[in-house]
Amino acid sequence: QVQLVESGGGLVQVGGSLRLSCVTSGSTVRINDMGWYRQYPGKQRELVATISSGGRSNYADSVKARFTISRDNAKNIVYLQMNSLKPEDTAVYYCNAVAGTNFRYDVWGQGTQVTVSS
Repeated sequence: QVQLVESGGGLVQVGGSLRLSCVTSGSTVRINDMGWYRQYPGKQRELVATISSGGRSNYADSVKARFTISRDNAKNIVYLQMNSLKPEDTAVYYCNAVAGTNFRYDVWGQGTQVTVSS
């Protein structure tokens, strides 16, 4: 079974940077799109950025030009480089992978806290 393990969250000051990593393990199943989502307390999870296996990326308007998503297909690792961080970026960040071939399903990581202090 596919598992996702995130790392790289933490506390940073306004304007600072963090790099999140998400490592895939546990199965040789095909990994399709991968991405990052975030969740504020009491709110639904929202898209931050996604990237296809071919490298095509998509970003939420709120993070464009500040965040960069990338992936290592050989290792099924996805990264999120976050620059110029703002207090409103404070949230729990979740890694997502769309796994499978004929039948595709979502896999989620456990989440990592990002806190931006002003």
